[in-house]
Amino acid sequence: MVEGGRRFNSYAGYFRRRFGQRVQKVAINAGFTCPNRDGTLALGGCTYCNNSAFNPSYCLPRKSITRQIDEGIEFHAAHRYKKAQQYLAYFQAFSNTYAPLDTLRRVYGEALRHPQVAGIVVGTRPDCVDNAKLDYLAQLSQEKFVAVEYGVESCYDRTLRRINRRHDFAAAVRAIEETARRGVCVGAHLIFGLPGETKDDMLREAEILSALPLTTVKFHQLQLMKGAAMAHEFDAYPHDFVRFGVEEYIDFFVDFLERFTPNIVVERFAGEAPPRFLARPEWGLIRNEQLLAMLDKRLAQRNTWQGRLKR
Repeated sequence: MVEGGRRFNSYAGYFRRRFGQRVQKVAINAGFTCPNRDGTLALGGCTYCNNSAFNPSYCLPRKSITRQIDEGIEFHAAHRYKKAQQYLAYFQAFSNTYAPLDTLRRVYGEALRHPQVAGIVVGTRPDCVDNAKLDYLAQLSQEKFVAVEYGVESCYDRTLRRINRRHDFAAAVRAIEETARRGVCVGAHLIFGLPGETKDDMLREAEILSALPLTTVKFHQLQLMKGAAMAHEFDAYPHDFVRFGVEEYIDFFVDFLERFTPNIVVERFAGEAPPRFLARPEWGLIRNEQLLAMLDKRLAQRNTWQGRLKR
């Protein structure tokens, strides 16, 4: 059994241990772009991507960082997370280290000066960090909570090429190791169901990720987004994709958890996007809270837990 009596190492439990209370992320769009969109590496981005689907309505780069934080806190307090007293400024949209260091100092600094912000979480690509940026993030982490979340998406180079990531898995490993070496919390994002991958391929990623110095991992099932190239690829080559129903995904993820080290925090195990963005809204209107209850129930039914089969 994982520490705290939970059958997996939960994100909520991690923050209770770290802060002694609930801490909530507040998303920010600071106006960054991505080298896979601006022509540096490519145009059009990764084939699965529609960034708007994960960007709250209050997140507009024309607004100041402070205003976005204020509106985000107000939004969460009025809706789903009324118990949060501290917040993490989550630089979410696109690649949030893809700018000169002086720009990062300005935008991160404004967020950290907000009286209700306990730290920052920076979402980015593993090929958009360097030693100077990581040294700066390490310096910030001496006084505030700092985490860097890397879009890994797959551990297989053949998949990364197919989805137009324009970096290999070795780049992700280097970024994760260099970030962790500096004492900065480091997370990864992984997508289940990318084209060409079998269930066995996905299950093997549990062992690959377990060997990395990660603090957290955020898992998503592949969601086919309107306007994304992958939605058209699915229409042309549907047999190249493993598509999960809800119950099937819960069982698959339990299988994955059994093979996954209990030392890494599971930040999220399924994605949630507004239905209007989905080309194929296969799971209906089910919310993450419902999925979490289903996962807890299935773990109990199978009398299993994160890391049970880990050697």
